[in-house]
Order: sequence, then C-alpha cells, then structure tokens
Amino acid sequence: MSTPWQRTAEGANLLGPDGSLAVTIFEEITTLAGRHGAINLGQGFPDEDGPAELNRIAREAIAAGHNQYAPGKGILELRTAVAEHQERFYGLTPDPETEVIISTGATEAIASAVLSLAGAGDEVLTFEPFYDSYGAMIGLSGATHTTAALLAPDFMPDLATLENSFSPRTRMVIINNPHNPTGAMFPVEVLAEVVRLAIKYDAVILTDEVYEHLTFGPRHIPVATLPGAADRTLTISSAGKTFSFTGWKIGWMSGPAELVAAARTVKQFLTYSSGTPFQTAIAAGLRMDTEFFTGAAATLKRKRDILSEGLRAAGLEVLPSQGTYFINADTSALGITDATALARRLPELIGVAAIPVPVFCHPDGAQRTRSLLRFAFCKKESLLNEAAERLATLRGKL
Repeated sequence: MSTPWQRTAEGANLLGPDGSLAVTIFEEITTLAGRHGAINLGQGFPDEDGPAELNRIAREAIAAGHNQYAPGKGILELRTAVAEHQERFYGLTPDPETEVIISTGATEAIASAVLSLAGAGDEVLTFEPFYDSYGAMIGLSGATHTTAALLAPDFMPDLATLENSFSPRTRMVIINNPHNPTGAMFPVEVLAEVVRLAIKYDAVILTDEVYEHLTFGPRHIPVATLPGAADRTLTISSAGKTFSFTGWKIGWMSGPAELVAAARTVKQFLTYSSGTPFQTAIAAGLRMDTEFFTGAAATLKRKRDILSEGLRAAGLEVLPSQGTYFINADTSALGITDATALARRLPELIGVAAIPVPVFCHPDGAQRTRSLLRFAFCKKESLLNEAAERLATLRGKL
C-alpha cells in the first residue's frame, strides 16, 4: 500500500524507477541554467511586476492594518469583485456569499476540489499533456487518473473517440483552457462534447481558466456558460497570471453552492485563509478597465512572436499557441527524437533552457510527445530578443 506522499509524487511523475523521490525536471533544468548562465525559459513566471496601482493598494492595506486572517472563504470585497468579473466578461452571475471562494492560488483551489469530490474507486479524466498539479492531486485523492490525448500540431482531442476515455467511474473531468503546456484553446465544439459526456456519465467538471485573459485571437469560452454545464462545473482562476503577481498566491473558485461548499470544507483545513492585504488589491485589479486586460494579451502576443522567430531560425517547427505563457517546438525537424536529452544539453550548448513536454504525460503520452519542447515567453522583450539570437545558433552547434 503506497503512502499519500508516494501517490502524490507518482501522480506528478516524481518517483524514480526504484520508488525513491526523484529530482524534478524543472529543478534539474533550473540548476543547469544557473550553472551555465542560460536564459531560463523553462518555468512560467514573469520577470516583471504587474500594475503599480495594485502594488500601492496592497501596501496601503498593510499600513492600514489588514494583516490578520481573512474569512476562510475570502474577503467579501474580493468575492464580490470575482462575481462582477464573471458577469462583466461572460454573463455568469455567481452569488458571492455561497458560490465564490478565494484560495491560495489556483493550486489550492484545484487541490480542494479534487480532494473533496474524488477518491478511491473514482476516475478523474484530464487531457494529456496535463499540468502536473492535476496528476499530483488525483494521486493524493486515491482516484485513478485517466487521460484523453491532445494531438499535435493543434493539440485538439479526437472527438470521435473522446467517449472512450469516459466510464461509469468517471467522477470528474478537469479541463485546462487555455491549455498549459500546449498553448491550445478549445473551441466550443470540443467544450460542448465534454459537457455532453460529463452529463451522460454524471461527472463534475473542474475547469482551470487561469490564462483566460491571455489569449491571442480566439475568444475565451468558460465551460460554465455552455448549456447544461453550470450546475456541474467548478471554475477556477487566479491573479497570478492575469496581473503578473504570481507570488501573491490569490486564486478563486466559483460554481454551484453545494460543490463550492464541498471544496471549502477541505480548503479550510489546507490554508484556512491567505493574503489578506493582497485580496484587497486584487479586488481592485478585477475592476480595472477592459483595456488593461486586452493590453496584457497584446503585449504577450508580441512576446510570443519574438520567441517564435528565434525558434524558427533554430530550424525547429513552431506549433500554434493561441493562449497562455507557452509555445511548443518540435525538435524532429532537426532529426532529434529525444527532446528530454536535448533539454539537458541546451543550457550549455546555446545558453537557453526549456522544458520537455513528455514530463507532462503518462508513459504512452510521453512517447507521443517525445520530440517536443515547451518554452515560456512571459519575460522582458529584451531577454526574449537575446534568447531568440541564441536559439538561431542551435542548428550550427548540434
């Protein structure tokens, strides 16, 4: 019988062949980047702060004494701002008293939802590749992690066979849209089929929408807006991605009162509450002019394009990225079939670091994505220009 930590580690691909805790590829690549002075485009965090106005509001909240526990479900001002945001952008009207909770980042919201609603004997379905937090929490819950493949180059599921991934034991479906690590955005046809199958198999939908405002063309469609979805969908987002304050760890979840209450029951024994002065600032952030949100996406799109040019100059096939911080490149265009081995060489070879996509997969998926690398472009444009120049030298150094 495995222990909870072992199930968590196995779910996130952190167990070595002998069952011991392995060094994560993120830690390994970051160490190599530091050793060789490489530009680290592996992990997805910005290298610039978000709006100065939100910094000022947070400092004022600290100075004014807002430094004790927030209510377990979050301060009312932020819960109300989340509800207003959902109505303003999507026409959704969650009740801030019973249908919204504030969490310690999206990560805690994911954990509280999975741990409250899934357990031994259940299946939790994700698309693959999948964000590693999903695998970890599914493992910790004792449920079985099942997957449906996203197929390159556009990383869409095969709708004709999607139902094969469902079963009577499917308790939850987790959708990450826009999708990390692929940069895909699922159109309404894909989302509607997931909803149809979730209804058929009576599964809860957990939708991780942290990149909702960071899209490059297609309009973001919350799953909860689709017919039949609202009464079985928990929607998660966070301030980290939208406002570039990843260290504040302010996230939120909205959905039907009974599902939110279940998640809140677990959440209150994880952190109870967090970031009181930051919650005040993020409430103001969610009420910013629409131009802020569209401007942030336009800036990120420009950064994506800078990095894309460098990847093409390196001789790599650049795969479409419609949203998020990430873009994927296929190394097979250079005759390389093992992107993980190349990722370990890149920091010394050209001074740029990336993450291999197979680490976001189970073994079959790792084989399917074995030639893909993920690069993060949420960095200063000057750094991305330098990275692009270094990448352009890759073909000559292999």
